[in-house]
Amino acid sequence: GLLSDGDQSTFDDLREKEIKHGRVSMLAIVGYLTTAAGVRFPGAEEIPDGLASWGALLNSADGRNVLTQMGPFMVVAEIVNRDAEWLDNKAEFVGDYRNGALDFGWDKWSDSQKMKKRSIELN
Repeated sequence: GLLSDGDQSTFDDLREKEIKHGRVSMLAIVGYLTTAAGVRFPGAEEIPDGLASWGALLNSADGRNVLTQMGPFMVVAEIVNRDAEWLDNKAEFVGDYRNGALDFGWDKWSDSQKMKKRSIELN
């Protein structure tokens, strides 16, 4: 298989990529469903949903403005969706990008509750 001669660091690297791509996919489907429901950014009310949006965005000044706004957002999303090695904190598990800032009650949960939530994300 993929890890027949692998080690823990290779497994952790692949697991991190799996988690990150899964999270991006979840956000992508939310975006798709939002635009399919008719919600648009200001200035992009006439942009169609789905793959037809790319051509329409490139053909108008408002569409190019939306694409310009999407670029910095994607850069910021990429930065926050990784471990901040410059901070003095240690990730609790592979894919833990809280970086000591986000909690939402995670630290109050028991180890079994945490494992259940992590398993839900993977499965």
